[in-house]
Amino acid sequence: MHSVEEIKNGVYWMGCNDFLTPLFERIFPIPDGVSYNSFFIDDEKTCVLDAMDKVCRDEFLEDVEYLLHGRQLDYFIIQHMEPDHASSALALVEKYPNVKIVGQAQTFKFFEQFYSEDYKANYMTVTEGDQLDLGKHKLQFIKAPMVHWPEVIMTYDLTDKILFSADAFGMFGTVGNIFADQVEYEEEYLDEARRYYVNIVGKYGAQVMAVLKKASGLQIDYVCPIHGLVFRTPETIQYIIEKHLHWAQYIPEKKGVVIAFASIYGDTARAACVLANKLSKAGVHNVMMYDVSKVHPSYINAKAWEYSHLVLAAPTYNLNLFLPMENFLHDLSTLSFQKRKIAVLGCHTWSSVAHKEMVNYVENVFKNCELFPTTLDMKSSLHKDQESIIDAMAKEIADDVAAYPDPNTPAAKRTVRVYDYSR
Repeated sequence: MHSVEEIKNGVYWMGCNDFLTPLFERIFPIPDGVSYNSFFIDDEKTCVLDAMDKVCRDEFLEDVEYLLHGRQLDYFIIQHMEPDHASSALALVEKYPNVKIVGQAQTFKFFEQFYSEDYKANYMTVTEGDQLDLGKHKLQFIKAPMVHWPEVIMTYDLTDKILFSADAFGMFGTVGNIFADQVEYEEEYLDEARRYYVNIVGKYGAQVMAVLKKASGLQIDYVCPIHGLVFRTPETIQYIIEKHLHWAQYIPEKKGVVIAFASIYGDTARAACVLANKLSKAGVHNVMMYDVSKVHPSYINAKAWEYSHLVLAAPTYNLNLFLPMENFLHDLSTLSFQKRKIAVLGCHTWSSVAHKEMVNYVENVFKNCELFPTTLDMKSSLHKDQESIIDAMAKEIADDVAAYPDPNTPAAKRTVRVYDYSR
């Protein structure tokens, strides 16, 4: 059997859902699985764009064979060599040994690092602006370094205005429909698209912006990523591009406060809850609490990207910052988290370390972040005489949230670079 669908004029989607893998890249929980996309162009010359993870190898090869209808495969474009796509590449080349393998010079370097088999005679090296003529379809290549591997190229179909975007515009989660306009995207898929972007690509915001600027010179009628849904309407294309512009520039999408806390015996959690309640009574909408000891950092990272303000609350443990909070903050820093105002609440019994370390992250490790003036370093638990400090923290945060420009207003949207991709 096969799982294929024509996108337009002989361009086909091939897809596979992985429901079994518990952790993407052995780090990120994917309770809803993950999808893999490959694309086939049926023309005078046949072409496959990207392979799939080895867990989908059989399905991938079966779909290619079905679409070839007994013909030879002429071209195989490898947009990057990351194994969640390229671990089926060798199997495809072995099945079609005369295929031309299309990629950048660094692609082939990585190919040889992963595989010992010699296919140098099959290499077709391309770079920025080069074109591949398949007959009706003419493809042009766009360099996209560090989105999110160094040798990434995207492929643009000049004929049908299709951008094959590699890992860009992808998401966690499996799919039933293949087009974004067939689903309630914002309700059902946006959170996992954001979590995917933040944790997989988020570090490379500048590089993402550079590629989006390049793409702004193209008319784009379809966006075909290698994870998740295909975008084919002006509305869905503009929507997902605007989201990526927010994410790549570290600009919040919504006003609100994320409270990331850790607590050993409950005292820090209690203080965080008291602060949350005071924020609520001060009129702050969207106050959300996440226990970094229980919730995987990838989810909290994504929420920190989504909302305008952040609170950190954690105790000292073994003369260090409590490790789950340390891990969370380290994770944020590796993703180049920035452009937020952050409040800090620490707790200790005999040695004050947590408060100092969290303040250091805000002031010296994170980029372009600001510490709220009022902080609290509790001794063991929250006492009545410290309520005034919590009140002051809550007022500072509430006032700042109120003054923060609503990201959905026209004025705020002007701070996000918006390009016209539909010309």
